[in-house]
Amino acid sequence: MRLILASGSRYRRDMLTRLRLPFTCVSPDIDESPQPGEAPHAMALRLAEEKAKKIISLHPDSVVIGSDQVATYAGHIIGKPGNHSAAVAQLQALSGQEVEFHSAICVMNTTTTLRDDVVTYCHFHELSLAEIEYYLHCEQAYDTAGSAKAESLGIALMQSMRSDDPTAIIGLPLISLCNMLRQLGINPLQPSLAS
Repeated sequence: MRLILASGSRYRRDMLTRLRLPFTCVSPDIDESPQPGEAPHAMALRLAEEKAKKIISLHPDSVVIGSDQVATYAGHIIGKPGNHSAAVAQLQALSGQEVEFHSAICVMNTTTTLRDDVVTYCHFHELSLAEIEYYLHCEQAYDTAGSAKAESLGIALMQSMRSDDPTAIIGLPLISLCNMLRQLGINPLQPSLAS
C-alpha cells in the first residue's frame, strides 16, 4: 500500500518522516483562496480534503494524506506574510494576543475519507519591535501563517500554547494522523503493514 503526502511543504515532509513509514510527496497545486464567508476551521478542512482528493485521483492505489493550517485572530484569517515588512506587521498585530491555529488533516483511500481539525491556542508575548526584528533576522518566517515557526526560535514568541497534539502547530498533527492511518490498516509500530 503506497503512502503519499499531498504536499510540497518541507515542514510536513519532515514531520511525517518521524513515523518512519515509507512515503512519497506529491504537490497537489490547488487554489488555496478562502471562499466568501468561510470559517477558518472549515477552510482548513476543505483545503486538506481538496489536496488529498487531487492526489488520490492521480494515484487511486494509495493512501493519501492532505493537510492545511489556517491561523485566525479576532475572527480574521491570518495568511503567510510572504516578506519581511508583512511579517513585522503580523507580529506587531499578534503581540500580546491569542491566536488559533487550525491544523486540519484528511487521510483517504478510494473508499474511506477521514478528517480532523486540531486546534492550537497560542498566546503571544508582548513583543517589542527589536524582538520581532531579531526573530525575523534569525528565522525569515515568511512562509508560515502568523510568521511564527514554533518548531524553532518562534517558540520564544509564545507565552503559552494549548493543544491536544503538540505536533499540530508545525502543520501535521501526528497523533491524529496515526489514529487515522491505523483505521486504514497502516500502523507505524508495525511498519511491515505499510510496505
